[in-house]
Amino acid sequence: MKKIISRTFSLRDVRTHYCPGCGHGIAHRLIAEVVDELGIREKVIGIAPVGCAVIAYDYWNFDCAEAAHGRALAVATAIKRVRPQNIVFTYQGDGDLAAIGTNETIHAANRGENLTVVFINNAIYGMTGGQMAPTTLIGQKTATTPEGRDSRLQGYPLKISEMLSILPAVKYVERTSLHSPQEIIKTKQAIKQAFINQIENKGFSLVEVLSPCPTYWGLSPKDSLEWIRNVMIKEYPLGRIK
Repeated sequence: MKKIISRTFSLRDVRTHYCPGCGHGIAHRLIAEVVDELGIREKVIGIAPVGCAVIAYDYWNFDCAEAAHGRALAVATAIKRVRPQNIVFTYQGDGDLAAIGTNETIHAANRGENLTVVFINNAIYGMTGGQMAPTTLIGQKTATTPEGRDSRLQGYPLKISEMLSILPAVKYVERTSLHSPQEIIKTKQAIKQAFINQIENKGFSLVEVLSPCPTYWGLSPKDSLEWIRNVMIKEYPLGRIK
């Protein structure tokens, strides 16, 4: 009988700490598959964030570095400039990339740093207790917006991908999702393209990935996928932005 799937070499054989239904494990797998398929495992360096994926380096079987909260792109810039022969990527959540690290994100993109960014958007702060994130939707209930996000008080969801796309030095921006097998395949393709861009020295590439957080959305894993499909995508349309 033909074996359909197995653990890719760039993933370690360890137990995950993520909640049931969380999208981080899927995203980790996709990155590991891309690294193996491109043959860059000995050259790649991942930058782990502060957030739910703070110990991503426990799962990936390649070199990683840790960054202070929001500073992943600053660390990635330094490593890439010192070691331009390496393939450097950041893996960041919405609180890390679009809140605490907004400054680093905008300026790294504006400089056109030859980096790959995987941006996990689950519309909430996961690690610290389910508070409102810049990406939280209007009306969405969180620990700090128990009545739902109100645009008059907390502003509107921050569309970081659209913001970055207008910068001339940004090469590639695409938004994908993990809510279905078809979209997971598209996410892998987008991540692969973002790595290829760096290999070809084309500049700054970012893939935004809509990812479920059943625990802090207060939904079952199945319902969280439907929430992405029916609600979240209306605010964050999928597809290539640049």
